[in-house]
Amino acid sequence: MSETATPLLEVRSLRAGYGPIEVLHGVDFQVYPGQVAALLGPNGGGKSTLLNVCAGVHQPDEGEVWFEGENVTKTSAGALSRRGICTVPEGRGVFPNLTVRENVLMATQVGAEMSHLEEVTYSRFPRLGERRKQLAGTLSGGEQQMLALARAFGTDPKLVMLDELSMGLAPIVVRQLYELVTELATQGLSILVVEQFARTVLPIADSVAVMLQGQIVRRGTPADLADELTSSYLGT
Repeated sequence: MSETATPLLEVRSLRAGYGPIEVLHGVDFQVYPGQVAALLGPNGGGKSTLLNVCAGVHQPDEGEVWFEGENVTKTSAGALSRRGICTVPEGRGVFPNLTVRENVLMATQVGAEMSHLEEVTYSRFPRLGERRKQLAGTLSGGEQQMLALARAFGTDPKLVMLDELSMGLAPIVVRQLYELVTELATQGLSILVVEQFARTVLPIADSVAVMLQGQIVRRGTPADLADELTSSYLGT
């Protein structure tokens, strides 16, 4: 996607933190329509805080968040989700004491029909269909991540933000999940992927930004930055 287009998501001079501790120091960042944007960096660099601000979960101290050309800085998380911003949080975020089907039902709060959600979920993840009556907390880590993705993609979002999708999962499961992300990206879905380890996301990314200590320090295409994304930035 050409970056001469209007960004789907844009943050401008964003500052945010927790109490007296500032985590984001004047961040500028964009995701363009139909783009897979990767936000990379070590733990503690501010990546999850940036996602929380974009999702309306955490209010910034300064700066603005724009979505589809409109200032949504003060918009609630619920209103943003209904506008098409969907987040798959770090740690998967399923409801462990609800069944798989009941977890899917929770996604109807943004206006999606349950029949559509179930069709999308069980066609993309047949294993979840087999376990629809099983408590989500008893699923494997990979199955829980599948459930989190299914809830997100089933709502037909405009932008999906994935926070550390690969955390705690076996490499083969990570590969399967990113194959699905790649498939959806080729259909035109805009995706923002936050990852600590570059090698898991670079093959599918259109653009890359590196965040260190609350600031974007490098940005470009995967080809531009591949040689630089070494232990000096991200660890091995």
